[in-house]
Amino acid sequence: MRTPHVVIIGAGMGGLVAALDLAVHGLAVTLVERADVIGGKLAHVDIAGATIDVGPTVLTMRDVFEAIFARAGTTLADHLTLRPASLLARHAWNAEARLDLFADPRASEQAIGVFAGAAAARGFHRFCRDAQAIFKALETPFLRARTPRLKTLLAGAGISGLLAMARVSPFRPLWRALETYFPDPRLRQLFARYATYCGAAPTLAPATLMLIAHVEQSGVWLVEGGMYRLAEALRTLALTHGARLRTRSEVAEILAVGGRACGVRLASGEEIAADAVIANGDVAALAGGLFGDAGRRAVSAIAGGSRSLSAMTWAMRADVEGFPLAHHSVFFSPDYEAEFSDIVTHGRLPGRPSVYLCAQDRDDRGAWRASTTQAPAGGERLFCIVNAPACGDQRPLTDAEITRCEAVTLATLARCGLSLRSDPAKRLISTPADFAARFPATGGALYGRAIHGWQESFRRPGARTSLPGLYLAGGSVHPGAGLPMAALSGGHAAMSLLADLASTSRLHPVGMFGGISTPSATTLVTASR
Repeated sequence: MRTPHVVIIGAGMGGLVAALDLAVHGLAVTLVERADVIGGKLAHVDIAGATIDVGPTVLTMRDVFEAIFARAGTTLADHLTLRPASLLARHAWNAEARLDLFADPRASEQAIGVFAGAAAARGFHRFCRDAQAIFKALETPFLRARTPRLKTLLAGAGISGLLAMARVSPFRPLWRALETYFPDPRLRQLFARYATYCGAAPTLAPATLMLIAHVEQSGVWLVEGGMYRLAEALRTLALTHGARLRTRSEVAEILAVGGRACGVRLASGEEIAADAVIANGDVAALAGGLFGDAGRRAVSAIAGGSRSLSAMTWAMRADVEGFPLAHHSVFFSPDYEAEFSDIVTHGRLPGRPSVYLCAQDRDDRGAWRASTTQAPAGGERLFCIVNAPACGDQRPLTDAEITRCEAVTLATLARCGLSLRSDPAKRLISTPADFAARFPATGGALYGRAIHGWQESFRRPGARTSLPGLYLAGGSVHPGAGLPMAALSGGHAAMSLLADLASTSRLHPVGMFGGISTPSATTLVTASR
C-alpha cells in the first residue's frame, strides 16, 4: 500500500500542527510557505540586536499544546520553559486611576473593591459566576464540537445552561450586558476589551464573549526566549517525524481533477501532486480566487464589512519613565464607544485610541526578567498595539494618518503617566496595509470574520469544504481566532482528513488520535491581547 501524500499550504500555527499530526500517523507531508520564515502571525523581528515578539505574546490554554506534543510522543516541557503569570495585566485610565487584574479572581475582586468600591467587587463576583456558567453551558455542545450547530447547542446545553445564558441575555451586545455588573464605565471598558481578543468591537460583540474572562483565569504563561520558540518546536518535531518544509514556495492554484483536490501548482510553475490538500490561511484568500477557481468554489465568500479588526503596531527599543509597566499593560481611551465608532462605522483610525503595550524584558509583575536590576542596554523591548480598521487593500493609510496615530498613541500613554523615548532607527511600524500584504485578501484583518452578533460564531467554516480532498485550518475557521484556536483547527483538519482517507479510499487505514475534537476553551479567545 502506498503512503498518502498531503500538501499543506501555510506554515502558521494550524499548518504546523496539521503537519505534525499527519506525519506522526505516517503520512507523507509537504508543508509549503510563501514567506521565508514559518509561524504566520506567530512572528518576531530583530531590532538593534534584540528579538521582539510581534504576534501573540503569551500562551493560554496550555492543555491544548500539551495534547499536541503528547500525540508526538513528547511533552511541552521537553521543548519549552513556561512561567505562569499571576498578574494578567495592569490597566490605566489616567496617571492616578490604575487597576491590576489577576489570574486569581479573589485577588482581582479585592483589587476592584479598593479601586471602585464594594458594589463593584460584588458585580465582579457575579460576572465571574455568569462567565463560568456560560462556559460550562457552551463547552460540550459548541466549544467541543468540530462543526457546531445551533440545534445541537440548544439540546446539549440543558435546562441549567439555557437558564444561565438567559440570565446574561446573550443576544445583547457585550457592552450593554456589562452595565448590569459594572456601573463604573472604567470597569466596563476593562471587561469589554475581551471582545478585541477575537477582533470584534465590544459595542457589537455578543455578551457570550464574557466567558473569555473565565478561560483566561485558567492560566496565562510566558514562554522563556519568546513565543516564536513554540513555532520552532513544532517545526522541529514535524521534520523529525518525516514532514518536508519548503519556504519561499508560494501556491498559485489548488489543483482538482474529477471533482477532487489533487495537488497544488506553485507560482514558479511547479506542480505537486497530493491525495489531499490543507489550506492553512484566511478563508478570504480562497474565496477571493487567490488559489484558483477550484479553491474559490469550495468556500463561501466573506463580505468586506464582516472583517475583524486590524491594527497599528510598533515594535521598538525604548527608554521608559513614569509608569510602572508590567509585562502586559493597557491604557484606555476616555471614550470606548467613540473609539470603535471611528474604526467600525467610519473606517478610520481612532482619534483617541486605547493602547496595549507588552514589555518583553519584564515579568508579569514588572520586574526585570533577566538577572539584573536595570533596563537592558539600548532600551527595553516593547510591542505596542492600537486597534485599526481592516482597510489595507482598499485605502492604505497616508503618512499623515500614521504620524497622527503615533502622536495620539503617545498622548494616551502620557496621560497615564508613561513617557517613551525611542530612536526611529530602533522602531518598526506595521499598518493594516502591511498585514494585508502578509495575509492577502484580508485587508489586514487579523482574526478572520468579526464576531458581531451571536450568529457569527456559527458562520465560520469547518475543516471540510465542498471540494473533496480540500480541508481548512487557521484562525478564520472553526473554532476561531487566536493561537490555541488555530492549533485546534490544525488538529481538526488532520483528523477529518484521516477519517476521510480511511473511509473513501483503498489506502492503508490510519489510526485516529484523540483529544483534538474537544477543546477546553472558547472558540472566541485569542492568545494575544
